[in-house]
Amino acid sequence: MPDDEFEHRPSKSQRKREVEALQDLGTELTRLSVDQLRQIELPEDLRNAVLEAKRITKNGAIRRQMQYIGKLMRNVDPAPIQASLDAWRGVSHTHNAWLHGLERWRERLLADEAALTELAQAHPGANLQRLRTLIRNARQERAAASPPKHFRELFQALRELIPEPASNRP
Repeated sequence: MPDDEFEHRPSKSQRKREVEALQDLGTELTRLSVDQLRQIELPEDLRNAVLEAKRITKNGAIRRQMQYIGKLMRNVDPAPIQASLDAWRGVSHTHNAWLHGLERWRERLLADEAALTELAQAHPGANLQRLRTLIRNARQERAAASPPKHFRELFQALRELIPEPASNRP
């Protein structure tokens, strides 16, 4: 073999890292729901192997199945699969951040009278009468240690008022 060809080949360690990365990607596929798997373009044999791995319970069999999935992954372009996984992760992180923001608003509204004024300034279309009623009822629920019906309704009202960023919607 000429020296030029030899120098451009990846090292054995690099090839091993690439194979392990494909196996890790295959492992991530086994953690997806069946609906998510349907949304990803996969060859039929790989899809079947992933579904089979979800059914296997014995450790040795799972390890062998994961190696088989890794072998099948070598024949697939991993970029679209990785892009789908990254998009789902990004959506869920951003969505969770939005929900946590709503929860912070709810707690501020229950704890501080001035928070409603801030909310009204930030979101001019707010139904202040309804929000005041929900806040008052949620405080009464909390004081009486009764079920949090109005507490949840307040969260739903905030959810309607403060829209989720458009990039988060599937």
